[in-house]
Amino acid sequence: MNNEYFSFELQKTDPETGARAGVFHTPHGDILTPVYMPVGTQASVKGVLPNVLEEIGSQIILSNTYHLYMRPGDDLIARAGGLHKFMNWNKPILTDSGGFQVFSLASLNNITDDGVKFSSHIDGSKHLFTPEKAMEIQHNLGSDIIMAFDQCSEYGYTHAQAEQAMNRTAAWLERCYKAHANPAQALFPIIQGNMFEDLRAESLTRCLPFVKHGIAIGGLSVGEPKPRMYELLDFLQPRMPADVPRYLMGVGSPDCLVEGVMRGVDMFDCVLATRVARNGTALTSRGKVVVRNGAYKEDFTPLDPDCDCYCCKHYTKAYLRHMVNAGEMAGAMLLSLHNISYLHKLMRGLRESIFGGYVKEFARDFYEKQGVAAK
Repeated sequence: MNNEYFSFELQKTDPETGARAGVFHTPHGDILTPVYMPVGTQASVKGVLPNVLEEIGSQIILSNTYHLYMRPGDDLIARAGGLHKFMNWNKPILTDSGGFQVFSLASLNNITDDGVKFSSHIDGSKHLFTPEKAMEIQHNLGSDIIMAFDQCSEYGYTHAQAEQAMNRTAAWLERCYKAHANPAQALFPIIQGNMFEDLRAESLTRCLPFVKHGIAIGGLSVGEPKPRMYELLDFLQPRMPADVPRYLMGVGSPDCLVEGVMRGVDMFDCVLATRVARNGTALTSRGKVVVRNGAYKEDFTPLDPDCDCYCCKHYTKAYLRHMVNAGEMAGAMLLSLHNISYLHKLMRGLRESIFGGYVKEFARDFYEKQGVAAK
């Protein structure tokens, strides 16, 4: 399942958990897995410049097809030389298909078997997304990894509702592959099926003929309890293809990264790291630290004693609290830098534990430091 542009080398699998370490070779560089991908929705990771992302170890970032289509427009980005050149990022880029917006902006959308008619959240203008349109936009963006157009069904859907969305996703996948024309872009199918194991199994089966370079798991972390997400990952793990990367979409809290890796997932993304940073929250090896709180007014210690990022080496919780409460941009920027650095370090630690044969011990130590019981 390789070509001249993409190949996946599975280097080590933990026999007890199924955790995997590998290398995904792409046109813009190698990606060491497991990997956390920072999200740059609008072709920018909020608060963190590309050179800083590279310095702290970001290997690949994610951008959003829907939002870039709305502004500045995929045609403009194509004229600029593609997304890599437009945003000055020379490492791999993954773009989602816009399918999640079918779910998250449902009040503005009308979903049919043909595609999704929607009103712009910016100016109310009318648009139609089809599988073919999603491919056209992502071709214009020039990202390395592109996603099939899917319907992400809402937590709480009935079996019949989830089955309709899963069938639609499968039909759209076939249309995406027919429209996909650039071998330098890897197209990942997406497994849907909501919380129903029979639908997840059927969705996976219908994805398999189209799995060339990777496969994604969608429709999780959409409101369901975390134990249910882990149960579904346990169900899917032995059924997933082993020779391509496995991508769990929209998941990025530290505990979910640990649990996902221990269930054979290779790639993750989430806006959490920068979103909570803008609200004054740090993700640390000792759990969340809400630096805007009064308890840190005179705390002259670093955010995280185990972190050597620029923020932790040079600033205290007291300074960061002052920045956040004063509304200074530096506060959100420093916390975003730290949060992404922390998640990268966590993933590097998990990768090392796979090679070293101590994945469960790593997870146990992680939870002890976090001050919570292991899952």
